[in-house]
Amino acid sequence: MEFIWILFAFVCGLAVKMVNLPPLIGFLAAGFILNFMQVQPSSVLSHLSDLGITLMLFCIGLKLHVKDLLKREVWASTLGHMGVWTILVIGVASLAGLAGLQYFDVLTLRTAALVGFALSFSSTVCIVKLLEEAGELKTRHGQLALGILVMQDIVAVVFLVLATGKAPSLWALLLFALIPLRPVIGKLVDKSGHGEMLPLTGLFLALGGYELFYLVDVKGDLGALILGILLASHSKASELNKSLMNFKDLFLIGFFLSIGFSALPTWEMLGISALLTLLLLAKFVLFFFMFTSLRLRGRTSFLGALVLSNYSEFGLIVVALSVEAGWISNDWLVILALAVSFSFVITSILYRKAHSYFRHYKDRIRHYEHAVPLPEDTFYQPKNMEILVVGLGRVGRGAYESLSNMVEGDVVAGMDADQFRIKQMQSENHNVFFGDGEDVDLWEYLDLSQVKLVLLALPSADDSTNVVKQLRSTGFTGQVAAIARYQDEREHMLQAGINNVFNFYTEAGTGFAEESLSLIRAQPNKAL
Repeated sequence: MEFIWILFAFVCGLAVKMVNLPPLIGFLAAGFILNFMQVQPSSVLSHLSDLGITLMLFCIGLKLHVKDLLKREVWASTLGHMGVWTILVIGVASLAGLAGLQYFDVLTLRTAALVGFALSFSSTVCIVKLLEEAGELKTRHGQLALGILVMQDIVAVVFLVLATGKAPSLWALLLFALIPLRPVIGKLVDKSGHGEMLPLTGLFLALGGYELFYLVDVKGDLGALILGILLASHSKASELNKSLMNFKDLFLIGFFLSIGFSALPTWEMLGISALLTLLLLAKFVLFFFMFTSLRLRGRTSFLGALVLSNYSEFGLIVVALSVEAGWISNDWLVILALAVSFSFVITSILYRKAHSYFRHYKDRIRHYEHAVPLPEDTFYQPKNMEILVVGLGRVGRGAYESLSNMVEGDVVAGMDADQFRIKQMQSENHNVFFGDGEDVDLWEYLDLSQVKLVLLALPSADDSTNVVKQLRSTGFTGQVAAIARYQDEREHMLQAGINNVFNFYTEAGTGFAEESLSLIRAQPNKAL
């Protein structure tokens, strides 16, 4: 039976990918098709789904810093949006009920509020997948979205306590002991090395955190998130996240399949779900104006609002609890499952072209910006910059340090979208600054008249081509070099206007060979 799920997930995922759409859309379709074929899911699928969500929350924690949650733009926009949105849905449901629309006509004020509350959450699974694929988890809007998702998780915990009447155990107070135990947890990660023990350590910590919180009657997923946050500043946090990535993605397939197994809809249910899906536009508008009113830049507000404009799997939990309590009919569980699925599809399609949309409508979007931006959103440019390295991961930082040693003067600068990485390097007196390479505002602000060379050390070939297009559109005529991980990406990048593309693995091998050969060339009495 498990092979049938894998077969349909593979076929549907591959078919969707071939038309340049995210595979998760195919996984959702596979679940509904299998349900229509009356294939019965087993507990294995549910376990895979739970594992995927737990690992995903642990990985989110590895990239999140507590200070982000305390920012006004995070907590104020989360709580403000949820309140306004719930009132909006109550109004829409009341009007639909007065019009005699099926399913709405039986909603009371309380049940309409529950539906609105359920739809106020954004999908952690969908958003993290999209940001990971775009390489934008550590960007300004990526961190904003993650912070809001975590705040929504905290609200979810409070709701579950109130709805179930099950308060956390007194033993839950001992969970605060995890804070002084953080060095011990960090030592465990250090001792795990770089091989197979590293992902096993990650699985142990994620699932251990889940079980620990669950034992004291606190939402287990929150435990996985907290364990990840405790390790966010650890030197191996990024490596640990990468070692878990394939496991997480594989297990999450179970989650997308399980949504399709939730129920089979009627035509009337499909119509109501489509109506709820249309409300995503209002969700986007609310988020956008919440962000701009809190002094976030137009681009951050636009991208953050767009990626958050979907419905969450947690909404299904809210409605399921309401069904069990007899507050709402089971039909609404089916309707919301469809609305969640539709929202995944729409966000996945629209967000792939989010940067293009912003470039096209940037003047209109900037019109809503606050006159005085937040300090984090102001641009800074190093003086005398002639060479710029964009992306300061392992490859980019290596290139930056090598160039700094090879070129006289302080003319080499580095730029990265990870604020914490920039702060760390600035504390070490490196000539680096914060900036998102795909931010069209940034390139229009920077003075590139003295810059002769830009190196794009970005993980995605698409990111590099987007950046070079923006560079050229500002009139930059200097040289641009980039790295590619796969040979089939090279031609596409050259056509986009990049002057030289280095194959990551080939060039590493060439450099290794040349440096090693110099060892014997320097020795006398050798033929070489």
